[in-house]
Amino acid sequence: MTTTAWPLLRTYTGRQLRRIALPLGGIGTGTVSFGGRGNLRDWEIVNRPAKGFHPGTAFFAIRTESADGVVSTRAAEGPLDLSDYEGAHGSAAQNHGLPRFREATFGTAYPFARLSLRDDDVPVELAVEAFTPFVPTDVEASSWPVAVLRFAVTNPTDQPVTVSLAGSLENFIGRDGTTDVAEGNYNTTATGSMGGESQEMRADGVLLRSRGVSLDAEQFGSIALAVLDGQDVTRRTGWADRTWGDSLLDFWDDFSADGRLDERISESETPIASVADRRTVAAGATERFTFLLGWHFPNRRAWEKPDHVGNHYTTLVDDAWAAISRFAPQLETLERRTVAFVSDFLASDLPDQVKEAALFNLSTLRTQTVFRTPDGRFFGWEGCSDRVGSCFGSCTHVWNYEQATPYLFGEIARSLREVEFAHATDEQGLMSFRVGLPLQEAQDWRVAAADGQLGCLVKLYRDWRLSGDDELLVNLWPAARRALEFCWIEGGWDADRDGVMEGCQHNTMDVEYYGPNPQMQSWYLAALRASEEMARYQGDEKLGDECRRLFDQGSAWMDEHLFNGEYYRHEIRPPASADDVAPGLRESMGAADPTHPELQLGDGCLVDQLAGQYLARIAGFDSLLDTEHVRTTLASILRHNRLEGFHGHFNHMRSYVLGDETAVLMCSYPRGNRPERPFPYFSEVMTGFEHILAVGLIQEGLVDEGLRVISDIRARYDGERRNPYDEAECGHHYARAMASWGAVVALTGFDYDGRTGVMRFATSGTHFWSTGNAFGTLDTDGLHVREGSLFLTSLSLPGAPPIAVTADTLTAGSTLPFH
Repeated sequence: MTTTAWPLLRTYTGRQLRRIALPLGGIGTGTVSFGGRGNLRDWEIVNRPAKGFHPGTAFFAIRTESADGVVSTRAAEGPLDLSDYEGAHGSAAQNHGLPRFREATFGTAYPFARLSLRDDDVPVELAVEAFTPFVPTDVEASSWPVAVLRFAVTNPTDQPVTVSLAGSLENFIGRDGTTDVAEGNYNTTATGSMGGESQEMRADGVLLRSRGVSLDAEQFGSIALAVLDGQDVTRRTGWADRTWGDSLLDFWDDFSADGRLDERISESETPIASVADRRTVAAGATERFTFLLGWHFPNRRAWEKPDHVGNHYTTLVDDAWAAISRFAPQLETLERRTVAFVSDFLASDLPDQVKEAALFNLSTLRTQTVFRTPDGRFFGWEGCSDRVGSCFGSCTHVWNYEQATPYLFGEIARSLREVEFAHATDEQGLMSFRVGLPLQEAQDWRVAAADGQLGCLVKLYRDWRLSGDDELLVNLWPAARRALEFCWIEGGWDADRDGVMEGCQHNTMDVEYYGPNPQMQSWYLAALRASEEMARYQGDEKLGDECRRLFDQGSAWMDEHLFNGEYYRHEIRPPASADDVAPGLRESMGAADPTHPELQLGDGCLVDQLAGQYLARIAGFDSLLDTEHVRTTLASILRHNRLEGFHGHFNHMRSYVLGDETAVLMCSYPRGNRPERPFPYFSEVMTGFEHILAVGLIQEGLVDEGLRVISDIRARYDGERRNPYDEAECGHHYARAMASWGAVVALTGFDYDGRTGVMRFATSGTHFWSTGNAFGTLDTDGLHVREGSLFLTSLSLPGAPPIAVTADTLTAGSTLPFH
């Protein structure tokens, strides 16, 4: 196995360990989280979120025996937090009764976590290293239902120490934190030899299964725990069935006696299994014990319905042991590739807060926010509630904001586009902003979100441009054209075709805006530019000309009529009657009476009023509006909406920021004239919208201001108050927060056109770059391709003529030298 040191970005200690929960698992597989003190928490591997859920028994323990016979046994965990001390019957903390290490330091750069543990009463130093491979451009390499838990034991003494590591896990199949149908569970030993990269390797462990849980139950599956290349491996398939906590006592006594485990017979419906490995660690040496935790739960349901849709990852193997057996031989390679990605990223000139926000939010791609169906298609909730997904349907208006998938996993981004246009868009051009499953029900939602639908047009252009995949555009253009022309239907968003969104506009605020407003208008302008380019490429010059006419007219109108000298405002225009609103434009949460609509933006200064501008710039377009107006608007948002301290702030909705924290409000009314009932979230703070503002500021040259917004966000997700890997909005692990990757693109000025092979950087320095199909670095020596394949014909750098490339395809490991 590799002994390459893991790259680390942040270190947490003391009270900062309290909220840390790093998701371990693959894209679309579910996760178990590695806690700040080393506990395995939030077991979300059974097809649904499960915050706070963990098996009755789940821990690792270490036993040491020094040369003079002194024995010490500890949980491989750091100290409990003070908040864990009090409960109705004493501490309710996970594994509360186990002795543990006194000192803990958590180092991390997602997806890596390294927990360093020390205790003067323990003769060794212990580092618990946890990760699951993450390799941009390679979805399969990043989609393993496995957690790697490596225990690096260092002996600082001048005498050998006998060390045993043991992992124990209750067979909780049938339980998912919500439902309990556990019955007839059983554990068996499992052993396998397999060819590793450098030598034959062996896995010894246990396989946890069930005879009693129905084969078609959502909670049916299997779990495996194994140690790789163990030296003196012993196992239990059950713990002694004893009362008054004596089952744990028996295990602890047995393990502490000699560092080995003796089998026990259990008749429990949920028996506990354990795997131990004993080794001698020489004086001054380090020994690494590598454990693999794998899972296999095939019966995923369709959103909030009973329909079975399944999981892609469970089609590749038959059970959890097979997953481990398939994974283990590739571990060394996958770990090396993951280290290379993170090292490349951290070596760039990006500020640390940008690296942290971009990298740590990638963890959302591995949580129950997302999943893949057996055909490989990718779907996402908006986020995760504690026990169910939050807001189903790969919601177009929420997923508009994220920039992680197009730049790191182009295959995923293109999958989303295929579903949006080929399945969710009807013959009239109405795109259901929540896609139904199974896919034959994709259009059942029957409501179009203005921002969602228009943003999808821009994203189609962006993803076509990044990939250079003409087939993608050819296949989806007929539906995309219908989606554009849907704007112009009678009673629609721009029924009079003047380039201005006047109609009923459902949007990401979960209500409808009536009349021209900057948020929807900026999306419309971006969609018109994207559609113009796609239409002309398809040979439809007439439509291209119409898009350009509407864009020019709409852009000029917005600058003239909506800009109030500081920012863009909403001109409320109610329809004459509800019958004037076309079918499919209203959802149930907005104004009850469109002719007298409440829940409007009005004269508010909105945090993401230029959302379309942000995505258009990402997609390679110039400014959609007067550049001075744009800069003034962004500065005004920061001036009016950023609060340093929330002690005096009234918020009638959800609180994602408190006390002395600093954040940017969703909306303010600096000129008064606040509607009696503004749109619902005006008084809240949500990080995804803050990231949009930050990227917009950076794009317009207000770099320090943009970095300050990102710093404010990450200061709130400090481990003590909130989990650094869980920027929440309407749920944990909210998809919108992956907008943070946009700052990487904006700060480097990176632009790539996969159709022509032209790549540009607007700033000098050491950069990380990615296209969704390839990634690498740029430094003074050249352009390096780490993974994937890059079609390149020309490279432009600041202050230098373009570099023509003769060999136009660069493969992984290749370099385009500058000298």
